[in-house]
Amino acid sequence: MGNVIASAVVSLDGFVADTKDDVGPLFDWYGNGPVEVYGADPGRPFMVSQASADYMNATWPKIAACVIGRRLFDITNGWNGVPAVGEHVFVVTHTPPTDWPFPDAPFTFVSGIEDAIAQAREFAGDREVAVTGGNLTGQALAAGLVDEIAYSLVPVVFGTGVPFFGDYTGGQVLLEDPEIVQGDRVTHLHYRVRR
Repeated sequence: MGNVIASAVVSLDGFVADTKDDVGPLFDWYGNGPVEVYGADPGRPFMVSQASADYMNATWPKIAACVIGRRLFDITNGWNGVPAVGEHVFVVTHTPPTDWPFPDAPFTFVSGIEDAIAQAREFAGDREVAVTGGNLTGQALAAGLVDEIAYSLVPVVFGTGVPFFGDYTGGQVLLEDPEIVQGDRVTHLHYRVRR
């Protein structure tokens, strides 16, 4: 089985969005460089620095499935049925949508984080599973399901907002030293969870 990677773009004080779910300058680095990079959607290019492109091109193709929450699904409208990265998205929700206009899209609605990660890992096989930041990351970490943390750190302080680890109240989790890639207005930190 591949690894489960908790991943998000994060402010210096640990937030993935503000209190209104706005990412503000967190995503500016996705458009501030000369190198074109694509996730799963060929119609959605990112223009990043060479260092960020090298990092993204080394990590994104390894991701087969993503696990996201209903909140992100609603905010993005499920990226109009096209996963941002990977081939399949598992959405954790107690209430699957009944009127989503993309019923044939590669999205599966699952009621809990453990079941979502189990299904995503089965789908991914030897490839990776990405879990988005927020409460899902905290729940997955508390359940011992996270193998790595990909923390793209942006030099901004939000003060308040949606924390990367959500409402995590578990015990201390030790991480190995990070792999560090310095991009333009972002530092990619990639940690392995110490077992």
